[in-house]
Amino acid sequence: MSRRTVSILGATGSVGTSTLDLIERSPNRFEVVALTAAKNVAALADAARRTGARLAVIDDASLLGELQGRLAGTACRAETGSEALAEAAAGEAEWVMAAIVGCAGLEPVMAAVGAGRTVALANKEALVTAGGLMIEAARRSGATILPVDSEHNAIFQCLASNCSSDVSRLVLTASGGPFRTHGREEMAAITPAQAVAHPNWSMGAKISVDSATMMNKGLELIEAHHLFGLPSERISILVHPQSVIHSMVEYIDGSTLAQLGSADMRVPIAHALAWPGRMETPVEKLDLARIGSLTFEEPDGDRFPALGLARQALEAGEAQAVVLNAVNESAVAAFLAGRIGFLDICRLVEKALARTASTAPASIADVIEIDRGSRLLAGELMREIAA
Repeated sequence: MSRRTVSILGATGSVGTSTLDLIERSPNRFEVVALTAAKNVAALADAARRTGARLAVIDDASLLGELQGRLAGTACRAETGSEALAEAAAGEAEWVMAAIVGCAGLEPVMAAVGAGRTVALANKEALVTAGGLMIEAARRSGATILPVDSEHNAIFQCLASNCSSDVSRLVLTASGGPFRTHGREEMAAITPAQAVAHPNWSMGAKISVDSATMMNKGLELIEAHHLFGLPSERISILVHPQSVIHSMVEYIDGSTLAQLGSADMRVPIAHALAWPGRMETPVEKLDLARIGSLTFEEPDGDRFPALGLARQALEAGEAQAVVLNAVNESAVAAFLAGRIGFLDICRLVEKALARTASTAPASIADVIEIDRGSRLLAGELMREIAA
């Protein structure tokens, strides 16, 4: 059996390194074609050497010389720039892991989709900001989009070949993050170090903060709409602190199917890597007797307004989703840098949504322009808060 050719966009982040871990455990099944990273040149070069990748792309052009030096003597070509990134996404590989964090991953994802590749989508922001355009591009090119977020991957597994008309609703589960039981006064004093310390999952800083505000679940609500074609009112969110059930599908006959697994991203990544088959992973198997009990609760929209803001953006139209995502990215970066408080993140998003119109983007260029304007607006709103 021939090996599946693979590219990993965002190879040095948490999803990228988990993907590499699985691939390197099954070298006879996978052949790495290209790897990309933003700034971590040492990790990128090391991964390229270990896997025999033919192309390594560093986003920071000032690091190209160092990357070339680290790859000297190998057959791996070192590149930088948007053309090289598009080549990594849409070149030789049949399977592409899209794990670049934020809206920066949108254009390479669209390049892979446009080329008809099988795209394992871990970049939620790309689908949030350009979901309609991406799904239509996949329809035209014949691309397959495999969700890698644990929640959407769970739904994908539970849906199997069932048609959406048989589905009553989708239920996205949420851990509730590290501040699930905190009051608003406590949350006002939260530090970046506290916000990135997720109780169940090992993730990057931005995603961890999104989990702490529950904006990640709001973004996943929008993603689920695009991936599975169901309206807002048929997608629910349920807090499940143990993170054992990753999401559920409720059918019209009263049946509910759930996907369970350890809180380890290698489970959904492995599903996408081996799809339509399965592969072994080193992940610890569930011991339900040891876990003992699973609990659930409704999310508190007053303490976690991100959920309502995301639903509002979804129902208002795709331009509002772009605004939501861009301002949230800007606000999270400012919070991590110590320039704004934890509660200011959602305040900024709410103010931005109230100030912007909802004209649907007709192209990726439109999405990028709305994103750019939203980031400028976020800066203005931050200056207002500081004044």
